[in-house]
Amino acid sequence: MNQIHHNSQIPNGHILVVACPLQGHAAPLMKLSHQINKVGTKVTFLTKRALTTSSTTECENSDNGIRIISILDDLELKSSWKDQEKLHESVQRVMPGYLRDLLEKSNQSPKIGDRISGVILDSPLAWMSDIPKKMGLKIAVFWCSSPGCLALGLKIPQLIESKFIDNDGTPLKNEKINLLPNLPPMAPTDLMWHFPGDTNVQTSIFHVIKGVSHHMINADWILCNWFHELHPLCHNLTPTILSIGPLLANGQSAGSFHSEDSTCLTWLDKQPKCSVVYVAFGSTSRFTQQQLDELASGLELMGRPFLWVANSTLNNKSATSYSYKKHLGDRGKIVEWAPQEEVLGHPSIACFISHCGWSSLMESLSMGFLCFVGLILEINCIQGLAYVILGELASG
Repeated sequence: MNQIHHNSQIPNGHILVVACPLQGHAAPLMKLSHQINKVGTKVTFLTKRALTTSSTTECENSDNGIRIISILDDLELKSSWKDQEKLHESVQRVMPGYLRDLLEKSNQSPKIGDRISGVILDSPLAWMSDIPKKMGLKIAVFWCSSPGCLALGLKIPQLIESKFIDNDGTPLKNEKINLLPNLPPMAPTDLMWHFPGDTNVQTSIFHVIKGVSHHMINADWILCNWFHELHPLCHNLTPTILSIGPLLANGQSAGSFHSEDSTCLTWLDKQPKCSVVYVAFGSTSRFTQQQLDELASGLELMGRPFLWVANSTLNNKSATSYSYKKHLGDRGKIVEWAPQEEVLGHPSIACFISHCGWSSLMESLSMGFLCFVGLILEINCIQGLAYVILGELASG
């Protein structure tokens, strides 16, 4: 059978993966792309922001057999990608036409292996599913968040029908609901679109999530970055759910938009086993300067080695610009971005303090971490909280 496979001209398919230009979305989709490529299927990876494997302008590149297409336009080059609203508008303007042209050119190729046979759309981009559907292609939507969030999104029609929320997502009942058996009850303040400071923003977020859920339920498959045993009953939401996680890079590129600082691994090599506190809050967390200063004070008072990913997105500053860095000496290391899987798998790491992003959770569980901590930063006593939590975890 192997000889027939290698000598035949029958293609194993060509999958187009379209990722939202956010780190927590592109990284797991790149890891999935590597898994698809391993079985002999050709993969084209499309996103609207340059990966570190690509250049900073519109380009095509290749990463271990995966064709990478990064598209940028004048708006994104002139304004910071951190302005999410402008980036979203840019995606809506550019991506549909580019996706349509890419699929049409692919289908006209004389080489069968170049013709795209299926499309995987990141869930925030599921609204583009009609484009490949009209071309007769199978569609899978990738869900990069938790089972509970998926259950909430898919049950929006029932929540409206039961008068738990109105047509704009505003809670009508001050009570908790059970979305799935064995899933913790969800209060109105737990809703993904809960944004009490601005009802217009809350309504906008709700309708985006509602639209995403509508397109997901009509896809051929919903691919989820978790394993079946994590919550088996979630698969009862719809028969199209496929759990394919945890998605790990396993030494291959993780689809990063940031340049990873591998010097932190050399630094970790010099630290005692199970001694280092790893602090990383992802790519979309935002902090005030006071919050950063208080967290830094907690880390310093702790008196234990730590590795902190303090990238410029936290507060529009680079890691090297923090004034307290000079007081850390060799005990602490601050980097802009880190190869997280390698860090979590390093024997010197004792605990992980994170924003609890789903990809980080899957990575930490895969590395054997039983304790996963999320700091709530909208409080006034963060310095004391950081000191107590970090000290207890590092000593435990």
